[in-house]
Amino acid sequence: MFTINGKLKRIEETKQVTDSFKKREFVITYESGQYPQYISFQLVQDNCTLIDCMQEGDEVKINFDVRGREWTAPDGQVKYFNSLNAWRLEKMGATASSTNEPPAPEMVPPPKEEPVLPEEDDDLPF
Repeated sequence: MFTINGKLKRIEETKQVTDSFKKREFVITYESGQYPQYISFQLVQDNCTLIDCMQEGDEVKINFDVRGREWTAPDGQVKYFNSLNAWRLEKMGATASSTNEPPAPEMVPPPKEEPVLPEEDDDLPF
């Protein structure tokens, strides 16, 4: 698991790659050294909605995994690909994250108790 902070530069629409696989890509600007770095991430399957409540320009914290795979081209040449799969996004400075968890309940003080009045005689049998 890795974590990085950056500013959302670009958010793509969700793409249905196959009948059973969908992904959504986004890019952040990561300030490192003299020049900014533009880093592309992807959200897959149900995680595609994690970025719905965010917009370009938002400062975010991203939890992600690095995935790699090998592919052999028809001519026999072997190539390697890497993917940065985001699985949690948080707006920086926000109190709730976009992890599909409900927001924390609002703290409400308990109601004030009514004073206990002395019992009155009445005609009720209970």
